[in-house]
Amino acid sequence: MTHIARRAEELRAQIEHHNIAYHQLDTPEISDADYDALVRELRAIEADHPELAGDLSPTHGVGAAPSALFTPVQHRVPMMSLDNAFSVEELEAWARRLERLADGPVTYICELKIDGLAMSLLYEKGRLVRAATRGDGRTGEDVTANIRTIRSIPAGLTLDNPPDQVEVRGEVYMPVAAFEDLNRRQAEAGARLFANPRNSAAGSLRQKDPAITATRDLSFWAYDLSAPGGVERMGFVQHSQTLEWLAGAGLPVNPEWKVLTTVEEVHAYCVSRQEHRHDLAYEIDGVVVKVQELDRRRELGSTSHAPRWAIAYKFPPEERTTRLNGIMVSIGKSGKATPFAQLEPVFVGGSTVGLATLHNEDQVRLKDVRPGDTVIVRKAGDVIPEVVGPVESLRPKGSKPWVFPTNCPVCGGPLVRLDGESDTFCTNFDCPGQRIQRLAHFASRGAMDIEGLGEQRVIQLAQAGLISDAGDLYSLTEADLGGLEGFAAISVANLLAAIETSKDRPLANLLAGLAIRHLGSTGSVVLARAMGHLDAIEAAGPEELAAVDGIGPTIARSVHEFFASERNRVVIEKLRRAGVSLAGPAGSDVPQVLAGKSVVVTGTLEGWSREEAELAITSRGGKSPGSVSKTTFAVVVGEAPGASKLTKAESLGRPILDEDGFAVLLETGELPA
Repeated sequence: MTHIARRAEELRAQIEHHNIAYHQLDTPEISDADYDALVRELRAIEADHPELAGDLSPTHGVGAAPSALFTPVQHRVPMMSLDNAFSVEELEAWARRLERLADGPVTYICELKIDGLAMSLLYEKGRLVRAATRGDGRTGEDVTANIRTIRSIPAGLTLDNPPDQVEVRGEVYMPVAAFEDLNRRQAEAGARLFANPRNSAAGSLRQKDPAITATRDLSFWAYDLSAPGGVERMGFVQHSQTLEWLAGAGLPVNPEWKVLTTVEEVHAYCVSRQEHRHDLAYEIDGVVVKVQELDRRRELGSTSHAPRWAIAYKFPPEERTTRLNGIMVSIGKSGKATPFAQLEPVFVGGSTVGLATLHNEDQVRLKDVRPGDTVIVRKAGDVIPEVVGPVESLRPKGSKPWVFPTNCPVCGGPLVRLDGESDTFCTNFDCPGQRIQRLAHFASRGAMDIEGLGEQRVIQLAQAGLISDAGDLYSLTEADLGGLEGFAAISVANLLAAIETSKDRPLANLLAGLAIRHLGSTGSVVLARAMGHLDAIEAAGPEELAAVDGIGPTIARSVHEFFASERNRVVIEKLRRAGVSLAGPAGSDVPQVLAGKSVVVTGTLEGWSREEAELAITSRGGKSPGSVSKTTFAVVVGEAPGASKLTKAESLGRPILDEDGFAVLLETGELPA
């Protein structure tokens, strides 16, 4: 029992420490998922050993004591926390308890759990007179002056006869686009980047100078209401009526709420919202499930820290904390040197992550991550894992900033950063690291698509001395491959067949596969269509190339320099002798229905790869840029689209199409009716 009591004390101390870091200082040291795990462990101990559960345990409390920086505010009605469910089993167990306590079935109302900062707004005779943070649930902080800078919060309610006094509960948050813009401005100023929208919102709101808050583009969703004597005196019997009243009073109410009758429907709603969480212009970390009937809520009551009639269904974590064991540098196909983090493996975003990108030298400096740091790691869906930033309060003593190396870690050649660029490059074209990546890229999807020739196979063939450039692939024989480990007769035949098939890929695929700096898949399609044959591209000067619509001077100069290189000409000659197609697309008869139109694709389309969608647009004379602007003709949106692109499209009033609408656009060049 002694070790259990000791562990309970350790957990209480850790939770109290993290409550202060999160709620008072806005500098969390661990992710929400790690914090939840501590609380769950302590609650389990206290449930098994009630004698260890004192009244002062943090499992009975809400948040943390308010900061001394602001005037304290006593909440007339406590701002409580919510119990959590992390699985369908826990959700169903909560529902069964409800039905037992309520002596019968209940109706549920589901709302998105906004990842922001809980807020109380007091209106008297329709005018905003006070705003307060949650604090410890009973005492919060007066942040009225800062709240008045948020445009979505009305100074007065749009009601003809407002109540004498009413308190609005809601969440202050920072939209994803605003967060990205804030970090862009921070980077331009050489200032530290913010970790995530939630911390940015909390830190922005709790500023002593409201002028700083005004620059941060915060927003607000209202989700509840209290009034003297209860909202029932206002004639409400269901929570949905509260939401409708809030919206009618001019307060922003999130439109995604839904009334459901069974826990199975509730779980299906939660799963759907989890799958589409990145469709939104703001971050959510779960769904709040509540009892719809207000009289049932009174019957069910509350515990010391949370109402029994509500629960938060939490999504799997997309951020976790772990140890940064080291920072290494990888060399890409063009020689680009990219720093990446070696992590203590951590389960985040649905998979175990041991490596994460650090992007470039400037990002490492701005984030100031160092080997030995405890860091926040983020992985959202299929996005490449990245290190968000360090937990500075946990940094080891004597830690020193990481310094970008001056020599290539693969070949030892110099690493050079060009003027005006954020990227650093290995200047040795014969660097084995570059060579392997060029060959793997040449064989990849979107390029020559040689099935079965991944990076490990490329390394094996290169180490055996069989290939040193893309042209060598087409001289491989059965005898070359037969003696290699892992190459049985069938795998040899399959690889040789895949290489042979790749000879007929369109010129655009070949151009993309050659890894010409600055020339991506879209530019490759444009250039192939305009020039018609590799010989014409090879012979063209930079001015002629730049004259192609969609090929600017930077790309033109890079393409010209590539083909002017003798070593690249040798590779091209190998491809020519092997019979690789050098001709442009045979699609010149495709109607140019999108001529002069810019169509942006974001998210995953069911029937198209990203490259295929862009090719479909450019082959019809259109452009497929990577960003939305006033000149965008339409935005095609698939699953998990980029939040910033979708937000910008909506703000600019650009037409948004689903996959069916995209098909109509490709056929007619016009928006669907």
